[in-house]
Amino acid sequence: MPQIRLALAQVDARVGDLEGNAELVAGRCREAGGAGAHLVVFPEMVLTGYPVEDLALRRSFARASARSLDTLATRLAGDGCAELVTVVGYLDHDDAGPRNAVAVLHRGRVVARQFKHHLPNYGVFDERRYFTPGSTLDVLRLYGLHIGVVVCEDIWQDGGPVAALGQAGVDLLVAANASPYERNKDDARLELLVRRAKEAGAPLAYANLVGGQDELVFDGDSMVVDPAGELLARAPQFVEQLLMLDLDLPGGATGYEGEFAGLDVRRVVLTADVPPPRATLPPQPAAAPAERLCDEAEVWAALVMGLRDYARKNGFRSVVLALSGGIDSALCAALAVDALGADAVYGVSMPSSYSSEHSRSDAADLAARTGLNYQVQPIAALVGPFVDQLSLTGLAEENVQARCRGMALMGLSNMHGHLVLATGNKSELAVGYSTIYGDSAGGFAPIKDVPKTTVWQLARWRNAEAGKRGETPPIPPNSISKEPSAELRPGQLDSDTLPDYALLDDMLDDYIEGDRGFEDLVAAGFDAELVEQIVRRVDTAEYKRRQYPPGTKITFRAFGRDRRLPITNAWRERAPR
Repeated sequence: MPQIRLALAQVDARVGDLEGNAELVAGRCREAGGAGAHLVVFPEMVLTGYPVEDLALRRSFARASARSLDTLATRLAGDGCAELVTVVGYLDHDDAGPRNAVAVLHRGRVVARQFKHHLPNYGVFDERRYFTPGSTLDVLRLYGLHIGVVVCEDIWQDGGPVAALGQAGVDLLVAANASPYERNKDDARLELLVRRAKEAGAPLAYANLVGGQDELVFDGDSMVVDPAGELLARAPQFVEQLLMLDLDLPGGATGYEGEFAGLDVRRVVLTADVPPPRATLPPQPAAAPAERLCDEAEVWAALVMGLRDYARKNGFRSVVLALSGGIDSALCAALAVDALGADAVYGVSMPSSYSSEHSRSDAADLAARTGLNYQVQPIAALVGPFVDQLSLTGLAEENVQARCRGMALMGLSNMHGHLVLATGNKSELAVGYSTIYGDSAGGFAPIKDVPKTTVWQLARWRNAEAGKRGETPPIPPNSISKEPSAELRPGQLDSDTLPDYALLDDMLDDYIEGDRGFEDLVAAGFDAELVEQIVRRVDTAEYKRRQYPPGTKITFRAFGRDRRLPITNAWRERAPR
């Protein structure tokens, strides 16, 4: 029979909810234990949620995390899971400072603790600000098998813990992870895990977090690979799952102790070297790995989960947004309906004296297609007094319209408790094509990290998916096909002030994602005058982006957590003088 029955618990934890997260872990342990599992692995810092940011610096929070861990160990034994070896991520704090830690729970006790070695300090990660790295590795001796434990970044860096465990000898390597989503990262993960399994000379089991946390979304994608590069099991993305697998491990790892690759490898004996008890259920065959999502489906699922969890975890039961008849508000509305249900989505059409008939009719069409709650609140009577009293003209007059809309939405939020959604996309946000305190008003921005060209791509995909299922496509075709416009003055089009969005997004990708300078952009084929214009707009709009609501990260470099530039900044990318 298989030597060990493994469970990977892909769960959605909430930052700071120690009791709720402990309940989540206990429930999955009962499920795994009831199915005959010998070992269950949970994600990185599952007890505290991730990332905890400056909560890591609070001794009171660290103490509460440690108490929660001890209580959980006792509880699992009382729940009939005493023999189930449970690997749990949590926050620790010792004389050296805060620790990103994993613990091993067995027979009612915490039998081993290990600290993350590699602390990422790039992109969305600031772990060197918070944590002290570990220098020891515990290898579990379970039923005659040697099982090594690593934490997330420990497998992303060459050398270190994986190399040490490979030299010391292990039969299985398990990794607790909180690896956030970005486009196409699932393929990079698989390639990485195959390399690390080969390096360790043992199968590698990767348990990842799932769910939304502020700007971040964790997509799960837990998996098991063997040292030959074969994918043995893989969980679906963006859903909670207990992934179970029977592993027929040959055993026979050397099981050395001592210093390897600069780390102190220690053995922790959990059971005698006897075969594991026979599972009460039939053997757990390796199910076919979950089918991977196409690019559009993956991004859509990330955006839906990001919005749903932000609203749910912050106590919002409903959302409200402006419906302009345009593609951005239509896409946000469709996302909100998929995330929360049509009954929880409130759309408001707020036509001004410059609003076209198709803007009004397209907004109404969207409401009819999705079934969301819909109302019309004309704003001309609100705009007039501001403009007249302050004698506003030109851009100042145009922006009053957007700000009246923002004020109306915030008023409805205060009255009914809705979460206000800002509907701007990444391209607009990049060049400052938004009105501060107007269309930028809100508590969450679902497509903040979605370039305009991807907005159209997602809209067409979502409508096509609805058609395949025999449902009404949620987004009006006219909202997809018409020229985008803010409609703040007669005949206004985005193309009056911006280049074609395909060209703009191509340049923004090089400048923002690739961090390329003026000369690099010109060498890539972009017109020098246009480069100077767009780069100037991006650089001078930083103050607007700082005041924009959080939104789900899907790209390699999102505004906010990833790309952080000073607002007061005299440096400008320009042609050499």
